[in-house]
Amino acid sequence: MTTPPAEAAPAVIITGGGTGIGRATAHAFAERGARVLIVGRTEATLRETAEGHDGISTVVADITAADGPDLVVEAALRALGGIDVLVNNAATAAFGALGQLDRDLARTQFDTNLCAPIFLTQRALEPLAARGGTVVNVGTAGALGLRSWPNNAVYGASKAALDFLTRSWAVELAPRGIRVVGVAPGVVDTGVGVRAGMPEDAYQGFLKQMADRVPLGRVGRPEEIAWWIVQLTRPEARYANGMVVPIDGALSIT
Repeated sequence: MTTPPAEAAPAVIITGGGTGIGRATAHAFAERGARVLIVGRTEATLRETAEGHDGISTVVADITAADGPDLVVEAALRALGGIDVLVNNAATAAFGALGQLDRDLARTQFDTNLCAPIFLTQRALEPLAARGGTVVNVGTAGALGLRSWPNNAVYGASKAALDFLTRSWAVELAPRGIRVVGVAPGVVDTGVGVRAGMPEDAYQGFLKQMADRVPLGRVGRPEEIAWWIVQLTRPEARYANGMVVPIDGALSIT
């Protein structure tokens, strides 16, 4: 009996790879033998993610800049030799009711959460098509369905738009052999609140408050989101296209 050839190690780009879900996803792919390029603005956190993982490379880049997509894709082609998976994970948020919204902060959220995935994916189309690749857009369960999000509407709107791109690109790019899927994490303990300046006790109080609302009685862990991202890019998942998977302990359906 002929032994089937071993699968080549996939080549993966992950934006926002220095912390949280991006870091956990980089580790999850690397532990499966993938070659990973993590992208972010802070060299120190990227190095922390890559430490101890020979398969993880780093590139410091601003994905919202005009030359950001070129820089990232060219770095991936040099380091990885191609692109099998693009994970659009980087995001930013700024709370505020409509009456207090700042134009620059609103623009920054749309530039990071929506425009950057558009133009990075656009730049990566040829390498992705050459490999029959997969795009994973990381949204949020808070923007699913008919839910509202007072005081965080701009962030939610940018993520709802990203979900629409996922569905639209899935149909548009299918003839080129590219799949597009999304994940919609709920509240996940990534430490983002503390990094944004929230006192540790206030952040822990927020997590406790949210855990009490989740039917499973807890918030999520970054590695739980990473597991789904990896699974959706595996060959066995190649019939999945255009879907956005909620990973939120059932909070979004309560």
